[in-house]
Formats: sequence, C-alpha cells, structure tokens
Amino acid sequence: MRGQYFQKLNSLIAQIEQTQGEAMGEAAQVIANAMEAGKCVHLFDTGHMLDSELVNRAGGLTAFRAMRFQFDVNNEVREREEEKEKDRSLEGLMEYVLRASRLLPGDVLIVGSVSGKTVFPVDIALHAKQMGAYVIALTSITYSSLLKSEHSSGKRLFEVADLVIDNCAPPLDAMLEVPELNASICPASGIAAASIMWAIEAEVVELLLRQNLKPSVLKSINFPGSAEYNETAYQAYAETSC
Repeated sequence: MRGQYFQKLNSLIAQIEQTQGEAMGEAAQVIANAMEAGKCVHLFDTGHMLDSELVNRAGGLTAFRAMRFQFDVNNEVREREEEKEKDRSLEGLMEYVLRASRLLPGDVLIVGSVSGKTVFPVDIALHAKQMGAYVIALTSITYSSLLKSEHSSGKRLFEVADLVIDNCAPPLDAMLEVPELNASICPASGIAAASIMWAIEAEVVELLLRQNLKPSVLKSINFPGSAEYNETAYQAYAETSC
C-alpha cells in the first residue's frame, strides 16, 4: 500500500499544480499587495494542518498568522427533555470573533475547510467580507459540492469566498480504498493544503522581491544565531506587516 499511497500523492500534487495554478497565482498577488500596503494575513483553519504548518516555521514568512479562539460553556445542572429542543446554532459567533480580533479592512483571511459546509468557515467568510477583508477559501470543491450546507444561508465555503483554491481532495477525503476495512485511508486534504500554501508563499516572496521589498523569513531555531535573527524578523513584521 505504501507504493499506492505515493502514486496517489504524486497524482494529487500534479493535479493541484495543473488545475490550481491560476488561483494560486491570484492568491499570491493578493497577499503580496496586502503586505506591501501594510495589511495583515490571517489564517483560520478547521483543524487540518493549515494554521500549524505555516506559522512560526523555519523558512516561513512571519506575516502568516493564525486566528484562533476558545469558547466553552460549563453548566452542570441535570439534563431535562426541554433542553434537547433548544436552538444551539452558533451563527453570529464569528462576527464577535472578528470584532474581537485584529482583522481590519484590506486584510486577507485564508479559510481552510475540507467540506466547507459547517457553520464556522461559512460564517467567518461572510462576516470577514462584510468587514472589508479579502477571503481566500481552501477547500475540496468535489467533496463540498456533494454536501448540504449547515449554514442558514444555504451556502458552502466555496460559494461565499472571494477566491477559491481547490485542494483536489476526493469525496470523504481519504485516497486509498481498503475493502477489508470498508473504509479508505490516508487523507489528501492536509498535505494538499500545506503544498498549496507553501507554493503560494514562495510566489509571494518572489513578488515582493520584485518590488524591492524583503519579507521577514524565519530560520530554524536550532541553528546558532537563529534566535537573534528571528527576533529581528518578528520586530520587522510588527513594524511593517512584511
């Protein structure tokens, strides 16, 4: 199966390169323009690598920053039948998250969701656009197209973003069928998202250098002198968003 996995993986990367080049190029241009103008780049991911792979990594830009929030309700009274009928929709929470965050008009928000059907990614995309941000979606169009939106708008992420990049993950995400398990294994979305975003980042660097701008890039913290170098990079970002 290892050989089959690499065949599938190589095919996935080739498909992304062949079909998403224009979208990735447009994303890189939007991000470079925003950074040049002193705007910020935000990452919101539903849990498939995006906001951990790109943030604070050796060889990565300081400009890519994760937007995270925590929300918890504790109430230990006994359960009652009436409770099951309560409306627990979380629509509107993302409006507060964005108002409480540092997102401003002209910023770029990258939203990652494989299915693109759940409330949070759709809601944050809609509200971010209302606030004047440019929203880039990273999702599986094939998979998402088969699913019904859980948002009251009836829209999925790929239907509300300003720019959509297809991670080319298959329906149900996993790439290798295993008849003995009645399920497939080895999801495509995580490694696809990482590959797409590093490709975009490489082009962002190229575009900024053409404008005689040197974006702040981090070095491996394990190499002597890197701590001081990275501190300077973080300071440069704090002052210029680049």
